[in-house]
Amino acid sequence: MKTNYLILTCSKCSVKNKVPISRIDDAPKCGKCGAAIPVDSLGRPVHVTDHTFDREVFFSTLPVLVDCWAPWCGPCRAIGPILDELAIKYRARLKIVKLNIDENPEIGSRYSISSVPTMLLVKDGQIFDTLVGALPKEQLESQIERVI
Repeated sequence: MKTNYLILTCSKCSVKNKVPISRIDDAPKCGKCGAAIPVDSLGRPVHVTDHTFDREVFFSTLPVLVDCWAPWCGPCRAIGPILDELAIKYRARLKIVKLNIDENPEIGSRYSISSVPTMLLVKDGQIFDTLVGALPKEQLESQIERVI
């Protein structure tokens, strides 16, 4: 099922708004209060925690790439800029989230994350694939194209 809209929450009145992806760059406004709905965060990875993981990942209207990383991990730091680029490239089609497993051990344990970087591809609330290691940008794009 391909979603052609995003659910964005108004920061003023907290109403959820259905915004067509094709109109995401048209400065969407809240249907209830008329306030501008910020979309600037769509082109950046979202940092998640053990407490926000399920909401940001499994209840997302978009497919999600979860980057399980650690600050001491050289390969994790090396793919960080690649993920930033991909967040911009796939804006409004894919959500990229980053989970620091040192600060959030519950999720790492739940999904048996034993090495970093490990990336989870999630679609329609289900883990679609698990990618282990610092993959080249082209390979990440190939995997992303499978879920969007």
